[in-house]
Amino acid sequence: MPQGEHIELHQKRHGRRLDHEERKRKREARLVHKRSEFAQKVHGLRAKLFNQTRFKEKAAMRKEINMHQEKSAKQKSDDAVPEGAVPAYLLDREGVSRAKVLSNTIKQKRKEKAGKWDVPIPKVRPIAEDEMFKVLRTGKRKRKQWKQMITKATFVGQGFTRKPPKYERYIRPMAMRFTKAHVTHPELKCTFNLDIIGVKKNPQGSMYTTLGVMTKGSIIEVNVSDLGLVTPGGKIVWGKFAQVTNNPELDGCVNAVLLV
Repeated sequence: MPQGEHIELHQKRHGRRLDHEERKRKREARLVHKRSEFAQKVHGLRAKLFNQTRFKEKAAMRKEINMHQEKSAKQKSDDAVPEGAVPAYLLDREGVSRAKVLSNTIKQKRKEKAGKWDVPIPKVRPIAEDEMFKVLRTGKRKRKQWKQMITKATFVGQGFTRKPPKYERYIRPMAMRFTKAHVTHPELKCTFNLDIIGVKKNPQGSMYTTLGVMTKGSIIEVNVSDLGLVTPGGKIVWGKFAQVTNNPELDGCVNAVLLV
């Protein structure tokens, strides 16, 4: 192993800090102000080079935004044909309906990667930290308050083992762990009991996503291999995203709608 890779090795063995994502987000938020301050102060050749790089970055950003836009396309449909008598000059025309479609599969994949989904529940109620966690007092005199128990439904993988009590900061109770979800297909109007693969995004914050907390509006990945869904290329779809539509901690089960 090269000598300089001790940091990467430590991250592989012990993982990152639990607030790493939050710190990273704040650092990136501060970066905008620092960059603006630098742009106002800089002059001469450095200003010229800086403006060139910013121009390229903005062009790439605009390109990516345009990729995510949906375009209007014409599709033939039998329903659009008018009933009754049709003039002679319209007999050879077919019924056409306009529909919003993505240009190709690659754009759809990029859209999913960027975290842009057309979800059934676009806005959710923010949950306070006091509601999400219950502080546990530990120690001989019960004075230590660094342990927290998650009061919401969670998901952990099959090979999950708890840390020793001295090192476990966030406790996920066994009774609140879920491995299956009742997923409704919006087009088929059928509900299936599917295995949960993981929590993709929790709207309450990145820390809850890392901990696998499932609240209303969370995006989860479910195993749809039993449904027999296939891609345009003929490959079987293994995992698909779904949005949680209920409060699992109140209902005792996870209900979700498949994002198609």
